[in-house]
Amino acid sequence: MRTSVKWINAYLSTPATADEQAEVLTAAGFPCESSHELPGGDRTQEIETTSNRGDCLCHIGLAREIAAASGRTLQIPKVDLAHSSEPASNAIAVTNSAPERCARYTARVIRGVRVGPSPPWLSERLIAIGQIPRNNVVDCTNFVLFESGQPSHVFDLKRLRGSAIHVRDARQGELFLPLGEGSKAIALDEGTLVIADAERPVALAGVKGGAESAVTDATTDIVIEAAAFDPVAVRRTSRSTRISSDSSYRFERGVHPAEVDAAAERLAALIIECAGGTLLSGAVAAGPPVPSPQRVVLRIERLRAIAGYTQEIGDVEHVLSVLGFAPRVSATGDKIECTVPPRRIDITREIDLIEEVVRLAGLDRIPQRDFVSIRPVGRQFELEAVRTAKQCLVGLGFVETVSPTLISERAAEPFVPPVIQTLRVADERAMGEPVLRPSLLPSLMQSLALNRDRGASEIKLFEHATTFWLDGSTHHERRTIALVAAGPKSSDELYRFVRGSVESLVRHECGVHAHCDVAPTTHTSHCRCAGAALHPCGTLAVDGTVIGVLGLLTPSARAAFGIDGEVAAAELDWETLARGYPPVPRAQVLTSSPLLDRDLSIVVGDDVTWSQIETAVRDAQLPFLESVQFVGNYRGKQLGPGRRSTTLRLCFRAQGRTLRREEVEPELARLTSLFATLIHAELRS
Repeated sequence: MRTSVKWINAYLSTPATADEQAEVLTAAGFPCESSHELPGGDRTQEIETTSNRGDCLCHIGLAREIAAASGRTLQIPKVDLAHSSEPASNAIAVTNSAPERCARYTARVIRGVRVGPSPPWLSERLIAIGQIPRNNVVDCTNFVLFESGQPSHVFDLKRLRGSAIHVRDARQGELFLPLGEGSKAIALDEGTLVIADAERPVALAGVKGGAESAVTDATTDIVIEAAAFDPVAVRRTSRSTRISSDSSYRFERGVHPAEVDAAAERLAALIIECAGGTLLSGAVAAGPPVPSPQRVVLRIERLRAIAGYTQEIGDVEHVLSVLGFAPRVSATGDKIECTVPPRRIDITREIDLIEEVVRLAGLDRIPQRDFVSIRPVGRQFELEAVRTAKQCLVGLGFVETVSPTLISERAAEPFVPPVIQTLRVADERAMGEPVLRPSLLPSLMQSLALNRDRGASEIKLFEHATTFWLDGSTHHERRTIALVAAGPKSSDELYRFVRGSVESLVRHECGVHAHCDVAPTTHTSHCRCAGAALHPCGTLAVDGTVIGVLGLLTPSARAAFGIDGEVAAAELDWETLARGYPPVPRAQVLTSSPLLDRDLSIVVGDDVTWSQIETAVRDAQLPFLESVQFVGNYRGKQLGPGRRSTTLRLCFRAQGRTLRREEVEPELARLTSLFATLIHAELRS
């Protein structure tokens, strides 16, 4: 915020030099970024404020900080207002249709003002902080804005149609002409909060006034608007209209409804002083009741324990008093009860008061230890397991996603079997996405659809997060890891890639000797939410323990996200998978003997799985067999319907010598006979 040294000193019992102001404010947490001399002996300084200290976006707020930190007294101007017997309600009517976004709206009326140039003192104050004087009425609103931090606006009463003000939502496409030279009318979206007269919007709530109700040289009667608007609503309006202002900047950081009336009365007094006129009695207000001030108790022993040094209770009471907390020391002298001023919306707990006292007493007073005791932390296997899994999938070409936990009903529906229900949040801010995702696949599918719409062809994504569902009256939460793959490949190629990726992931988590087995299923009790949208679907087991499912997404599941091509997916129970981490290494002697491999192509029915073939090979207990590997499948007319040719590679090795072909051939013949018996397979010629 840009400040004037003279302006701040106007509220201090003893003036402070520019350097002293900069030094005190910097020590209090408001660094001075730059300083420049001004004509007339004044000096302007750029003071940085944090987003939670909207109360310090004004000269009185910064003067209060200086007074509390330097032992000065804060001097706030007194307001002495006279008014006529005519009530303001005779001149203007106010209705508030959005009390949740406008906590308080007030309108005061002044008749008989004379619009003209501002007095020199007022113009000098505004020029010192880079503002351009307009006229005595508008300049008074800007003065109060930078004096107390309360935004306000002034309407020409005669230009308000129907002599009415309505706080309401804009209608879709409704036009609004903002203030400003060369400005153009903009079309508003439905839901934008506006201030309207009987026919049209005359201001964007908390953001900008309108040109059609602005004060001109011909204005004689005015309406003073002072209000408190919801920060989120103001931010949304500012972003959607691409209009920002000093007012919106302050409303976005919070203005309490209890601060509205004092600032409005100060503004009315200034306008009468600078432009004349008569104030009508009372204010026309609309909105819910103003909340009562919050009370917080500060324990002296707790303050000393946190600060690390002893601070006299009188000094603590003085700091809190200057900051406006109205401290009351308990009879026992060990506690101070404070009433939080409305402007301090950042103060809610005892630790907040402790921070205020320590900050203004000087953070440099906190004692520093010469030595810090540390203890090395042992290996954290839970974190290592997650890191290892992510590194494995990234190495395979997958990209990690981090997506919201809440999804829409439409996205969740394909992943919800009849035996469970979804969990949802009862919060209007969730809008169209109230469902806690029962599976990670809906989130991955949304990301996949977004990337495909933007031209990506081959997409591989994964996510590690928590899923939620309701089984009867039991609430379930489970951490899972899911992956999807899509691209210009056949369904068989996509499935094989995902299965291979899962097997690689298992080896990284459970060790190279972990045995993965996939069994076709139509009912998936484990990770069943993901399985509900997969067909064909298989359960994945590691050393006999089921850890998840993998398969191809059904057409209905893909249609929910507008995806035509095939998508292979898998979802694994993370707790079960990571149970084997870290894998136990097994040392073995490396052999120098050469490897002898043989490929077999066998014709089997489509209902025969690779797991059955692999089991048959291992049951044969072939001597010298080191490994069996899947090579590929082939289907053709010559094989007949419902039949396929599966090629497998058998690897043999003898320890300490070269294995001869004559030793392997009889075993292959025995295996072929065993295939015919167990899985009705025949050797493909």
